[in-house]
Amino acid sequence: MVIEVAQFIFILLFSVVLHECSHGWVALKCGDPTAKISGRLTLNPLKHIDLIGTIIVPTVLRLMGYMPFGWAKAVPVNFSLLRNPKRDMIWVALAGPAMNLFLAVVCSTLLKFSMGSVFLVRFFSLGIFINILLAVFNLTPIPPLDGSRIVMGVLPDQLARKYRQLEPFGIIIVLVLVNVGLLGYILPLILFMAMLLGVNADMLM
Repeated sequence: MVIEVAQFIFILLFSVVLHECSHGWVALKCGDPTAKISGRLTLNPLKHIDLIGTIIVPTVLRLMGYMPFGWAKAVPVNFSLLRNPKRDMIWVALAGPAMNLFLAVVCSTLLKFSMGSVFLVRFFSLGIFINILLAVFNLTPIPPLDGSRIVMGVLPDQLARKYRQLEPFGIIIVLVLVNVGLLGYILPLILFMAMLLGVNADMLM
């Protein structure tokens, strides 16, 4: 159990750090240097860790036998500095989930060369699962998750402003939806995607 939790924490930290750095890097390329100026374009996990969201919540959920989820400190983005705020907001939002899907594919490739080691098979299987989970969960269109930024970039300005007003209540909405079984609805999709990348579901139990 200790090794499993250590694997889980390591993979989660690595994945959320690259997720957040991807947001900041794309924002920089689109004209907003806020993340770079604030020192958030770094692989130092201490700059990105949210004690509750990155460590406590996902670890407790995992130990209780539930599907874990969590969050890191959001990389600061000043959308008004983006060269094309509505269009670039979409690219910045997509960057994080895209990185997680890329990491899942990398883990899938490494998994194929790890069949002689139960430890490595479990490690890379967990890497695939966690990164797909992060990608799918963050694409949920609930402010302030990445999916909501994509919706805001598509909606007319007036509707986008009203939609953004949900942001202060976003985490509460997410927790309520999780409590009523949101993750149960998306779990089959996550497991299906993981199996396409070579994961044996038994390795996640």
